[in-house]
Amino acid sequence: MSIIHVTDQALKRVETMRSEKNAAGLRLRITVEGGGCSGFQYIFSWDDKLGGDDLVFSDAIVTDAVSAPFLEEATVDYIVNLMGEDFKITNPNASSGCGCGTSFSI
Repeated sequence: MSIIHVTDQALKRVETMRSEKNAAGLRLRITVEGGGCSGFQYIFSWDDKLGGDDLVFSDAIVTDAVSAPFLEEATVDYIVNLMGEDFKITNPNASSGCGCGTSFSI
């Protein structure tokens, strides 16, 4: 079974988005697709619906069964710094990544 770890900061950001959009079931959807500058890329979107093959983590993150193996044991965090704010994935399966943080290779 796939496991994705979610930090407190990421959970707080999801709760903030739920409140702002008045959508109690809203979750951050992470999809892994081919492409990007390193071979695979993370696609982030907000979703309040679940598909039949979706997996939910900490009631905050959702991914599909095809993307889940690429995210095994990954940690989803929410970072705020001088460059801005965004979700960040630390993925132990990635052998390399690019500077943008959304593209990786295995």
